[in-house]
Amino acid sequence: MPRMDLQETLSMKDNEVKSDLLAIDDLSERLSEIIDWAIRIKNDEEALFDFKPLDGMSVGSIYEKPSTRTRVSFEVGVNRLGGQPITLLAGDMQLGKSETIADTAAVLSRYMDCITYRCFGHDDVMELAKHSTVPVINALSDLHHPCQAAADMMTIVENLDRVNGHVAWVGDGNNVLHDLVLGCSILGLDIKYATPEGFEPDEEVIARALKIAEESGSKIFGCNSPEEAVTDAGVIYADVFVSMGEESMDRKMGSFDGFQINENLVSNADEDYLFMHCLPAHRGEEVTDEVIDSRNSVVFDQAENRMWAQMSVLTLLCNEAAWQAYWDLR
Repeated sequence: MPRMDLQETLSMKDNEVKSDLLAIDDLSERLSEIIDWAIRIKNDEEALFDFKPLDGMSVGSIYEKPSTRTRVSFEVGVNRLGGQPITLLAGDMQLGKSETIADTAAVLSRYMDCITYRCFGHDDVMELAKHSTVPVINALSDLHHPCQAAADMMTIVENLDRVNGHVAWVGDGNNVLHDLVLGCSILGLDIKYATPEGFEPDEEVIARALKIAEESGSKIFGCNSPEEAVTDAGVIYADVFVSMGEESMDRKMGSFDGFQINENLVSNADEDYLFMHCLPAHRGEEVTDEVIDSRNSVVFDQAENRMWAQMSVLTLLCNEAAWQAYWDLR
């Protein structure tokens, strides 16, 4: 595939209205295309050498929390697309300390072509996006994790020929579940989630998903029984019981008795079910070794897909003309 004339495509950049990705439904109308685009470039060895839509661009990534998959997938993905990744650790910045989020957004917008933000409070990434003149991507907040959801949906789509049943979530009603439910509703996938009493997902997020599901045909069901959620499931998804920033909440753990994904529980699912986990996994807590290391597990494919899905999102938000030009070649 010949290298594209990026001077022509980049000339459109200043005239476009910037878009942000703060929750997966921000890109609901494009999600299916984003996933298909990511799957194509993942399998297009020629494009990995010739296609550089972020040539001359810089992407700054702010981290308030430690990160393995998010940091590495963004840095490598930006580099593959020809851009310059710049990692900004919270301890090295004045963000929220001696400088407001609004002022930080205004300054970084003068240097960067895109900003990703892994933060504690969702209000903070909303504030950054409000005052930034370049696209902002939520790389994780306490309410949403859209980059994870894009990778999750990509992994399911890659394996649709073996998915015979609904998506089942067993665990906390957290940020990963929020965007998983939204992602399933957008793509028309049925989902059943089981959470302990008192740990249900955010009602406003579920209401958004239900509204989308009215159009897509997705069925969304919540309960407090892991067995009910996984019975006849084609996908079983787990996450840690105690999220980052909640490490002192030992009392929370008792609420998750019976929520471990083990061989007894998964025996209720379709024989060829997919096991998914956003990682890192606390083996022996939310999932056993026998399940996460089984032939049903796609957790490392899922982790790899973080990079490909984010590359699709980055290209769409930073250089839509190049994204579209590559899409038109499919």
